[in-house]
Amino acid sequence: MLFLFVVFFTLADVAEAADNSIKPDQTNVFSMEGSNISLSCTYTGSVERLHWYRQKPGSRPEFLLLTDESGDSMADSIEPLFTHKAVDEVEAADNSIKPDQTNVFSMEGSNISLSCTYTGSVYNLHWYRQKPGSRPEFLLLIRESSEHVTEAQPPNPQLSIKLKKEQDKTIWCCVIVIIKKDFYSHGDSMADSIKPLFTHKVVDEGDDVTLSCSYSGKGRELADTMERRKVDILCVQETRWKGSKARSIGAGFKLFYYGVDSKRNGVGVVLKEEFVRNVLGVKRVSDRVMSLKLEIEGVMLNVVSGYAPQVGCELEEKERFWSELDEVMESIPMGERVVIGADFNGHVGEGNTGDEEVMGKFGVKERNLEGQMVVDFAKRMDMGVVNTYFQKREEHRVTYKSGGRSTQVDYILCRRGNLKEISDCKVVVGESVARQHRMVVCRMTLMVCKNKRSKIEKKTKWWKLKKEECCEEFRQKLRQALGGQVVLPDDWETTAEVIRETGRKVLGVSSGRRKEDKETWWWNKEVQDSIQRKRLAKKKWDMDRTEENRQEYKELQRRVKREVSKAKQKAYDELYTRLDTREGEKDLYRLARQRDRDGKDVQQVRVIKDRDGRVLTSEESVQRRWKEYFEELMNEENEREKRVEGVNSVEQKVDKIRKDEVRKALKRMKSGKAVGPDDIPVEVWKCLGEAAVEFLASLFNRVLESERMPEEWRRSVLVPIFKNKGDVQSCSNYRGIKLMSHTMKLWERVVEARLRKVVEICEQQYGFMPRKSTTDAIFALRILMEKYRDGQRELHCVFVDLEKAYDRVPREELWYCMRKSGVAEKYVRVVQEKYERSRTVVRCAVGQTEEFNVEVGLHQGSALSPSLFAIVMDQLSEEVRQESPWTMMFADDIVICSESREQVEENLGRWRFALERRGMKVSRSKTEYMCVNEREGSGTVRLQGEEVKKVQEFKYLGSTVQSNGECGKEVKKRVQADWNGWRKVSGVMCDRKISARIKGKVYRTVVRPAMLYGLETVSLRKRQESELEVAELKMLRFSLGVTRLDRIRNEYIRGTAHVGRLGDKVRETRLRWFGHVQRRESEYIGRRMLDMELPGKEEGQRG
Repeated sequence: MLFLFVVFFTLADVAEAADNSIKPDQTNVFSMEGSNISLSCTYTGSVERLHWYRQKPGSRPEFLLLTDESGDSMADSIEPLFTHKAVDEVEAADNSIKPDQTNVFSMEGSNISLSCTYTGSVYNLHWYRQKPGSRPEFLLLIRESSEHVTEAQPPNPQLSIKLKKEQDKTIWCCVIVIIKKDFYSHGDSMADSIKPLFTHKVVDEGDDVTLSCSYSGKGRELADTMERRKVDILCVQETRWKGSKARSIGAGFKLFYYGVDSKRNGVGVVLKEEFVRNVLGVKRVSDRVMSLKLEIEGVMLNVVSGYAPQVGCELEEKERFWSELDEVMESIPMGERVVIGADFNGHVGEGNTGDEEVMGKFGVKERNLEGQMVVDFAKRMDMGVVNTYFQKREEHRVTYKSGGRSTQVDYILCRRGNLKEISDCKVVVGESVARQHRMVVCRMTLMVCKNKRSKIEKKTKWWKLKKEECCEEFRQKLRQALGGQVVLPDDWETTAEVIRETGRKVLGVSSGRRKEDKETWWWNKEVQDSIQRKRLAKKKWDMDRTEENRQEYKELQRRVKREVSKAKQKAYDELYTRLDTREGEKDLYRLARQRDRDGKDVQQVRVIKDRDGRVLTSEESVQRRWKEYFEELMNEENEREKRVEGVNSVEQKVDKIRKDEVRKALKRMKSGKAVGPDDIPVEVWKCLGEAAVEFLASLFNRVLESERMPEEWRRSVLVPIFKNKGDVQSCSNYRGIKLMSHTMKLWERVVEARLRKVVEICEQQYGFMPRKSTTDAIFALRILMEKYRDGQRELHCVFVDLEKAYDRVPREELWYCMRKSGVAEKYVRVVQEKYERSRTVVRCAVGQTEEFNVEVGLHQGSALSPSLFAIVMDQLSEEVRQESPWTMMFADDIVICSESREQVEENLGRWRFALERRGMKVSRSKTEYMCVNEREGSGTVRLQGEEVKKVQEFKYLGSTVQSNGECGKEVKKRVQADWNGWRKVSGVMCDRKISARIKGKVYRTVVRPAMLYGLETVSLRKRQESELEVAELKMLRFSLGVTRLDRIRNEYIRGTAHVGRLGDKVRETRLRWFGHVQRRESEYIGRRMLDMELPGKEEGQRG
């Protein structure tokens, strides 16, 4: 297999900008004697206030002077009003530029003259002026010189003056450049190559002048270049994108990037579509170093992208870069391949005398200090500089061309032992994505063992049944397939096959290929032709660097930007118009989920670790490991006592299933869920209406009478879901969810509804019970803790966790508990039949495993399992549980409370004995103990002689409770949860083309509920309420593209987004909850907690 690696450097365009309100008639350099520089500007009209700056290139612009109408001079003491992100995060001003004196020569009318005298040589210096509220305007660049300049336009051959005036807009930009002959041998004016750090380019679009600081469509152009050049992996530097995410750039290519500042540095790696799924992990070290780990046909490949500091940067910054690169290399095992693509900003030079082991002879020019650092790094890491091993023409070795200078600063490195896998490496000429850096292409051949690719499963497009016309056509074709009958056949196998075949013919099947990238629909033929013309013009200019060719290339570059911008605008107009309607809001949430998925680094885990921690890479071994793990998990019972006593079965007549029961169950089933192995979703039955109800009622009655269900219903597909904690390559950090037949789930809902009428579950169970929720249990626990805190008495709580609760329920215990709860024997036998000979396969990223039997536990994902588990817990805890709130259960989450440590320890022991003797197991590591209002030396709790972990806070059912009764930690967790929710939809919330109304609705329905969860049970202080408000306003300001510097009041922000004050919403939920509690019956736990008196409370005691 062949792979191409490219080091490609995209540089953001920066050039001069001018503000229309500042119009200089003349800009003069009065003198430059030694280190004395005087600059004068004459303006038309009044200049109310003006700032002056100087800047050494690569350093922070340094504020010099503020002048206003009064003519006062306040040198070095006034902070400039204008701020910019790039200014805040660039290096500090260079200490070698220190003015001894700064004078205002005159300020008569609109004439201002400024003079600065410096100590030492002035190597490079930029001067700016700025009217407050406007962009800084570049004035002057002075390069190293000791020449004397007496007038603005002297007959001096070393002085070049360029005045730029655009028609009808009177935008002046005066650039004066002094170049010492022995400094630049070609003697050209460098005016066009001046790039101040924080200026924006003026782009002329027709009659409008717009400011632009981004590459419109550069990502898509980059993807087109990779596609045309057959590039698989691409390293990019100077991306200047802030954040640490991944995003699609079109044509199936995906960019993984990292940057901390949108105006400098930034690195990234672009992968071809087929390699995106091979990503195992991304390590972002800094905005100069990042790495990706890929698994390719069993070969572990690490791709490192680096961007070294420039020659003029501080030594400390350079050392930090090499230290970070060393750290990345040391973390990579020796047996894995490494490819580094980096802009090292150094010259390794021609020849390799003394360095033959790490480089070849074919560098460019002389080696400098930075180049020696590259060679030293290669020696200590045993790597080779790939560029230098291949003899090419100099044009195919030069990686950087600018202003007549041709150098080699971009390199590809790999381990010396893998150099034999490199068949070619050269610079590609003629691409125009970047103006100065050029592509370095490397061809690498990996010797791999070819795996048998798992087939992509084609699925019927059942989602089309949402459309009425498709639904009607499906009904007609199904009727024709049944010979014109309206009633479905009696037997399940025939009906299921006819439905599947009709669905495939009418609705079609998925191709299994990737869908078209909706983010790049604008990449049309016209745009591609313009990009091609620009590329050819760039190639022509590279071959013949005349002014005519240069102007042609510049003009095409501007034209391409305009065409890309217009094409994107036209393509997105329809999309955003539809999203702004009520009909398009569902598409909005789908778009948010899609962008969230695209932003994730690893979407599929294709390698996994075995039980000894070794990484498995082949598809067969990964499938075997998944099967081994879940087969062991779902067929292993804990030790338990065999029951000696029996229980009488309840033999009674069972009524036939009625059509109205089927209708209710069908109504409760949600659409759009993943189908089971039979490939028949619930949408089919909803589409067929009464014919389906009649068929299902008949089918369910046959199953009930015969106590035999279709073989197809026994099969399931198990999908591992990551728990978002722990090692992503460890099987134990995944929860298996089974995809089962939707028709069987309908059957389960009918049976469950009947069981709930017969079985009475204890009041202590809050999980999946009607008229109960997590809020009831959270409220009861919080009120109990507050009562004891106010009464200055200790409360001891143990939070019990059960190991693999659903997966370890013994089937014999389930049958026993059902019979003891009064369930009719007919239903017991039907449930037994459901679990008899049940089989499953594991669907993972590399395909499906072999089928295996499941003989222990309940089905995760079954509609009946929550009710069955509640029955089991109800019977097993019958003798040990106390009344609420001293004992509360939410499925397998148990909390035990008591007034004394000894009592809660005794109760914990009784619970352990009751559960473990019947096959359930209490987790020693996850069970935790907390003491409220603890006195000194209260000790801890033990379980079978082992100390239970003591905590000061515990996350109970998603809400954090603290031992001191405070809620500060819960407020911080709510803020964190809110930010997590916001980030998931940030692809929509930060899209400037989506209206504020839609953003507000997404925030209210998706983001805000995470912050409000459980707050109806929490007593918030004003400070904590303010903390929540601040976090919410930050999200709204981010979403609307507004900062505090814009001085827009919070009321306007909320009004624009149609989002009310959070404090009002919290009070609303609390009042609603209070009304809910007051309306409930007197036996309800909430009412009892409000009226509760502490046991043994003395008269006059608080609480």
